[in-house]
Amino acid sequence: MNIETQVLHEGYTPKNGEPRVMPIYQSTTYVYDSTDAVADVFDDPTLGMIYSRFENPTTDAVEKKIAALEGGAAAMCTSSGQAASMLSILNLCDAGDHFISSSSIYGGTVNLFAFTFKKMGIECTFVDVDASEEEIKAAIRPNTKCVFGETIANPALTVLDIEKWARAAHSAGIPLIVDNTFATPILCRPIEWGADIVVHSTSKYMDGHAVQVGGVIVDSGKFDWTKSGRFPGLTEPDESYHGIVYTEKYPVPYITKARMQLMRDFGCYPAANSSFLLNLGLETLAVRMPRYCENGLKVAKYIEGTGKIESIKYAGLESDKHHKLAEKYLPDGCCGVISFSVGTRERAVKFMDALKLASNEVHVADIRTCVLNPASATHRQLTDEQLVAAGIDPGLIRLSVGLENVDDIIADLEQAFAQI
Repeated sequence: MNIETQVLHEGYTPKNGEPRVMPIYQSTTYVYDSTDAVADVFDDPTLGMIYSRFENPTTDAVEKKIAALEGGAAAMCTSSGQAASMLSILNLCDAGDHFISSSSIYGGTVNLFAFTFKKMGIECTFVDVDASEEEIKAAIRPNTKCVFGETIANPALTVLDIEKWARAAHSAGIPLIVDNTFATPILCRPIEWGADIVVHSTSKYMDGHAVQVGGVIVDSGKFDWTKSGRFPGLTEPDESYHGIVYTEKYPVPYITKARMQLMRDFGCYPAANSSFLLNLGLETLAVRMPRYCENGLKVAKYIEGTGKIESIKYAGLESDKHHKLAEKYLPDGCCGVISFSVGTRERAVKFMDALKLASNEVHVADIRTCVLNPASATHRQLTDEQLVAAGIDPGLIRLSVGLENVDDIIADLEQAFAQI
């Protein structure tokens, strides 16, 4: 199936007399015919559902759909995008381990990587998104377990050269994890460019309507976890599951381990109703993304020509530093998120407070246009140096262009610009 068909039909296929719309399995638990049958599932959770702390039929259908959209082998949903990023790393790294990340990533993820993981004994080295392959390789250590980056960074809007970062990672026998939230599989499928694991905040474009918080991890199923000897958690017996060796027993060992170990213990799994709402958003994703891109490019061109900004980041613009990479990885558009600076925090606040159509809110990638000053909100905990590394200055405004008539969006921006 083409992707426009996949968003409607993957994951759930009703049988004779069954509901056309994917049902909500609003149950925490599942019944078995015997004690031995329950014991079998606890020995091997892939044999059936145990408890909705880490598996549910509604969410399972959504996981299958997202895996298909990304061209992956399997997926696991989480309660938030932050949880997806966290588990994607913890599935590989133990205390004393190290990983590499592009410095141009979401501020909340920077905080997770730089501070929270450090408390767990896991160290992250941040490398410039435009670093050469040799520079990325130079940051790899004997205890490095993975490399992380964002297809389109939030809010720096840099574009990751996925092939280059994948080559650097694979040269050391470690996987590349890519956050594909802003691009979605409609605009880019990182696995096709060499990524091994893909994560999303499903709260953004995938949901699209600001009604559920969620995340997902997609396993390509292509990475050889046995070759480098760096992943004993996957290649050696797991004593918490009777000595199971994931790479020997399961065809998709990474995501199986994430569910059987981490989701079992952390329990950050979405509710069935949240997955149902996410699926409704996914069903229109292929229709919505082209409109976001169309509106986004028109608005970016308007902002660029106002003469009232100091800088603008939108890879769809020919003037953008990452335009060539966007032509390669994002030929169908660069989503609807634009970052631009009006110079100072005071001017940014005055501009945003003057907007009437656009909402000032802590959200992005919604059907409705919204704005945020990252330095005051999502990236508030970062140091000045980290803000610069993430491509942020105090006057930066993140504008998420919605699905309204583009002329109305521009009219709202025009009257706000007139006040600064």
